[in-house]
Amino acid sequence: MNDFVFTFTFETYDDAVQRGMNRPPDRLLLTLLDHPRVDGLLVANPHRSIVKRVVKKLLGRGDASFPRRDRVDLHTPLRLRGSDPVGIPQLRAAGQDYDASVRRAASRLGLRTPHVITASPLVAGFAPLDWAASVTYYARDDWTELPAREPWWPGIRAAYEEIAERGASVAAVSQQIIDRIQPKGPSRVVPNGVEPSEWEGPTPPEPDWLASIPHPRALYVGTLDSRLDTDGLRALADARPDLQIVLLGVVGEEKSVAAVASVPNIHVRPPVGREPLVAAIRNSDVCMVAHNRTRLTEAMSPLKIYEYLAGGAPVLSIDLGPVRGISERVLLTPDVAAFAARIDEALALGPAQEEERLRFVAENSWRARHEQILDLALGVRAESNTSAREGRTHE
Repeated sequence: MNDFVFTFTFETYDDAVQRGMNRPPDRLLLTLLDHPRVDGLLVANPHRSIVKRVVKKLLGRGDASFPRRDRVDLHTPLRLRGSDPVGIPQLRAAGQDYDASVRRAASRLGLRTPHVITASPLVAGFAPLDWAASVTYYARDDWTELPAREPWWPGIRAAYEEIAERGASVAAVSQQIIDRIQPKGPSRVVPNGVEPSEWEGPTPPEPDWLASIPHPRALYVGTLDSRLDTDGLRALADARPDLQIVLLGVVGEEKSVAAVASVPNIHVRPPVGREPLVAAIRNSDVCMVAHNRTRLTEAMSPLKIYEYLAGGAPVLSIDLGPVRGISERVLLTPDVAAFAARIDEALALGPAQEEERLRFVAENSWRARHEQILDLALGVRAESNTSAREGRTHE
């Protein structure tokens, strides 16, 4: 029997449900909940404050319903403090407490030496997990470069060292993350993917808010923060006043939006649900990965690029390792300002042929990605795509 424990990063199952189960760990959990190779499953939230939990219940704010069944359950370890400590000794102690709580919950559920798949570097590094059959760290970002996690950067670097030394498996969205962790155990590059059911069928009608914006349209989807190259977008907008640039997403940093909000042909739009998002992509003339080049973006596997291509749009992207070789319909430039020199080329590509589009969707499905992660966790040998070519495979 293959029993598993899955843990989130810094957020809970309730958070995942509220955002529509659309981030990579959320998608992985959906597969684990309904996969023939998974016999028992404990889903473990990060530590949460017992005080806040009591207050939440008193206010009548319940958690999202979890699909419990025989040998499948959700567990939330509780403690007095809310946020994770910053100091490395304190993080080690927190990891031991978390380990004990999850181990007891797994035992109560009847799981037998489960395989642990965790999206948290702190759990993978500081929780002993010596009761597990295997430990796999699923790395969707280099957390040591994420500004929101800066106070924990030293602790996360220490966790990376522990992950490497303990020989844990690492499934990372890019080779760059694997190179930074330098694991001594098995590793595999597993890029982001798409959910086929969202992208099948004819092109949906464009949302009303998008219909009011004339063609040609260039769409960017994602958090509007320091990753966005606003100088480059202004240069593109100035060079091509006929091009309508649409920025669709959560405002992470007001200054990033303020830098482009006054440009006549740049339209800043709030985030939308999955169906309107798919409709926006499929009704745009070109889509963009308009990032600054940083250590954070150099290690990303942009989820948006797979969704752009699933929608059939040609893509303009800055030239980063993880986006090379995905598709001939991705046109690369050294920076966002250089998009202006290739925008006509991108527009001329037009929508992908339906057969080509659906083939891309099938070949890059989340299910196919997750099979690779399960293989890694269960010790199934396979050639690591990038690592093997470069002579650095650890399998």
